[in-house]
Amino acid sequence: MDFNVFTENIVDLLRKRMGRDYEVRITTVTKNNDIELTGVILMKASDNISPTIYLEGLYAEYQNGAAIERLADQIMAFYKEQMPQTDLNMDFFRDFELVKDRIFYKLVSFEKNKRLLSRLPYYRWHDLAIIFYYAMEEEKVGRASVTIHHHHLAMWGQSADSLYRAARDNMKKRMPELLVSMKELLAETAGLKLGEDAYLPLYVLTNQQKLYGAAALLYSEGMKRLADQWQSDLLILPSSVHEVLLLPDDGRNEYAFYRQMVEDVNTTQVEPEEILSYSLYRYRREKEEIEEIFT
Repeated sequence: MDFNVFTENIVDLLRKRMGRDYEVRITTVTKNNDIELTGVILMKASDNISPTIYLEGLYAEYQNGAAIERLADQIMAFYKEQMPQTDLNMDFFRDFELVKDRIFYKLVSFEKNKRLLSRLPYYRWHDLAIIFYYAMEEEKVGRASVTIHHHHLAMWGQSADSLYRAARDNMKKRMPELLVSMKELLAETAGLKLGEDAYLPLYVLTNQQKLYGAAALLYSEGMKRLADQWQSDLLILPSSVHEVLLLPDDGRNEYAFYRQMVEDVNTTQVEPEEILSYSLYRYRREKEEIEEIFT
């Protein structure tokens, strides 16, 4: 069966199993890079929040032989696991003073998000855009967040500049940068230990939460220290919205090779909604500035 029929059958199964106390509905969510996903929401009449469970991954499992009944069981189990135990009162969200300490920013592609950006306050940064979001407290609803729209600014009586100032301060305090060598990262994540004399001039820049960590480019102090250590400018390769790679710009101008590397990683290793850019950037050591490489 095709995806639409699969969706209808999943909804029918869930309605039968959840009973009359629950509403089961389908929603379309536009994610980063204008990627549209289909989600199912299970909700009691008394609920004011519920997780959205996306169906594309489950459909892939179905195509690989999983029974649709088992997939419906997975949805119900995920709902019970992720559903907050208490109602979430969002009245506080109307008061900027109560939300400003949890407003952050992230970097996204400008070209791939033009439709979304028409509804958001943002700042252009090279071929990217700085957008803002409110991060829920994790003990309540995990890593849920609310993207800040123009209507939120109108409700708060705030400007984009005040939003940026709040986010900038919060990023440094609550999402400090994390700059780690690839050698250390391989040892930590893959258990691959290189010899003491192994030289791998490659670093990963993200934040301590490793969430939308590419935005650390906007406030990193570690890049200057690394450039001073290497006595060179830094070449910046976008890995995803969550991190970037740094290596010394040795002046050989092998930019075509690195562009191809970025394209290959984006095509084969990164989810479409997590792609940041196909461009290359350079941190200028003397100016302490980041520029886009066009050659």
